[in-house]
Amino acid sequence: MVNGVANMTGVENTKEWFTREGMADIDRNAQVVVDLSIEIEASQEIVWRIQTGVEQWPNWQKDITQVQLSGPIAKGSTFWWETHGLEIVSTILEIDPMKRIVWGGPAHGIDGVHVWSITPTPKGVLVHTTESWDGPPVAADPDGMRAALTASLNAWLAALKSTAESLQRTSAKE
Repeated sequence: MVNGVANMTGVENTKEWFTREGMADIDRNAQVVVDLSIEIEASQEIVWRIQTGVEQWPNWQKDITQVQLSGPIAKGSTFWWETHGLEIVSTILEIDPMKRIVWGGPAHGIDGVHVWSITPTPKGVLVHTTESWDGPPVAADPDGMRAALTASLNAWLAALKSTAESLQRTSAKE
């Protein structure tokens, strides 16, 4: 585990982040960009709570084994997490409560930026995720990295859907 995670401020990740239309964005020129969506029959509030409850991720995502958040879910806060045996430190780059969260940072030579949006629909919400990866490990195997990222995000979306819809059903019964 990363020592001193509670003292991290995000200053370590001082690179200029990408913006589009005044909002934090992925690197649209990165070697790997994956863009996926899923419809979830649950309220925006439930999906937002699950997605931004980062310290609870290991409870519903089998690939994430540990998470520690440095402060509140707010711009500039950092969180340390372990997925697929890799330790990652991400900085929250932007947050629009109930609608959008963006985080990113370098991990193992990969510069990653991840955008999540939650849009209400007549039956629940549409969750859209876009992530970019760039850096030497990506350049060495862009097709393999794209496949790995796509599989990881599809698993994340499926787990989010299952968890949110289950919680929605439980909430409706109460």
